[in-house]
Amino acid sequence: MKAAVLHALGRRPRFQDVPEPPPGVGQELVRVTACPLTNLDRVLAAGTHFASPTALPAVCGSLAAGTLPDGARVLFRSAGGTMAERALTRRELCTPIPDGLDDALAAAVQNPGVSTWAALQWRARLQPGERLLILGATGVAGQVAVQLARRLGARRIVAAGRNPRVLATLPGLGADATIQLDQPDEALRDAFRAEGGFDVVLDYLWGRPTELFISTLGSTDMQLRSSRTRCVQVGTMAGAHVALPAEVLRSSGLEILGFGTGNAPPPEHLARLLHDVMALLAGGGLHIDVNRVPLALVEEVWDLDQQGTRTVLIP
Repeated sequence: MKAAVLHALGRRPRFQDVPEPPPGVGQELVRVTACPLTNLDRVLAAGTHFASPTALPAVCGSLAAGTLPDGARVLFRSAGGTMAERALTRRELCTPIPDGLDDALAAAVQNPGVSTWAALQWRARLQPGERLLILGATGVAGQVAVQLARRLGARRIVAAGRNPRVLATLPGLGADATIQLDQPDEALRDAFRAEGGFDVVLDYLWGRPTELFISTLGSTDMQLRSSRTRCVQVGTMAGAHVALPAEVLRSSGLEILGFGTGNAPPPEHLARLLHDVMALLAGGGLHIDVNRVPLALVEEVWDLDQQGTRTVLIP
């Protein structure tokens, strides 16, 4: 069978022949129909993620849509790689795809939909009437965050991103205001200050943009305050580090929370979110742009700037 195989960290995977994996006890062989190419896939292959593979060569991908031997259409996870014509999974790692929902759309929404909903609801505890800033809103997950935050009752949603084309579409998805990140430091600080007073910050960027936002939070007086700004750190698209002055933590209500595998909701909660996200997508209550690409072109599109669109590989 054909698969996208990584031979060395920091290199692109190759489209090549590999042996079909034999099912073990409790495993089923899935015919893969659609596999999303995510930012997580890229950083894992680059060797810059804490969970990057140590045993190479390896088939890339960890989730996909596919068809089980009994004909059931499912989203599934696999530790043995999913960017292939066939992959191994277990029934408990599968979620049925609703009738009427395209496999590629289901595969595209699984990661950004579930992780974003969990970050907003589980980690940030976003409440109706609160104000939200999304750093990195022009990415796929950021666009989903705008839509889900509106459904969760956020009073004001401010979307900050770099891609001007996608940024211009975000008010149509539910954003009340947008901030262009590609501007001089002081101008960007002024833009953050002009909005101000955020209850929750959903941060897909870290690095310089987050550092500049944090720098706007501190105060220089000794006045007692009780405000809180819950910053949920999800991704590092703009950098792995920030400068964090101690004075900001003592003179503002900033609370920094990470969101990832180490602080995720229980599996049964994630399963319910995935079901709800797919139902929303199937019913037209959620929008995501998909670029379907043959798996054979994986090496060509691996480093492609997706421009706010999720690339989905079709075996």
